Amino acid sequence: MNTLVSRIGAVCYAIWGILHLQAAQKVYVLAATMTSGMAQGRLYQSAWNLAALAVAAIVLAVWLNWRNDKAGYWANLAIISVTDVGFILFVLGPGYIPMILGIAGPVFWILGAIFTTLAYRWPRKPQSA
Repeated sequence: MNTLVSRIGAVCYAIWGILHLQAAQKVYVLAATMTSGMAQGRLYQSAWNLAALAVAAIVLAVWLNWRNDKAGYWANLAIISVTDVGFILFVLGPGYIPMILGIAGPVFWILGAIFTTLAYRWPRKPQSA
């Protein structure tokens, strides 16, 4: 049961990463429409950072969360939590995008956190010698 629960969490985190790769692409396209300057550069940087965090979340989900690894649990929980809290505070909360369009990422973050936490805290079978 522990393995199934950790893999459900890993899939949720991977979906979160895919959604955020799409978001990074949209930020990049938005930046390309702006005139050259600091604001455009910051948007390009934001697109880069979002893409990097998304790739990290996907790699950790597939490589470590899938196997219910302790380091993977904490790393993905931290990366995704920090990223989505900022999104909720600065984009979704103020209403810059409609809730219906922006809620998928936070939903997969919470589902991933719930399932990986259950798997992480689930009693593990002792390994045979």
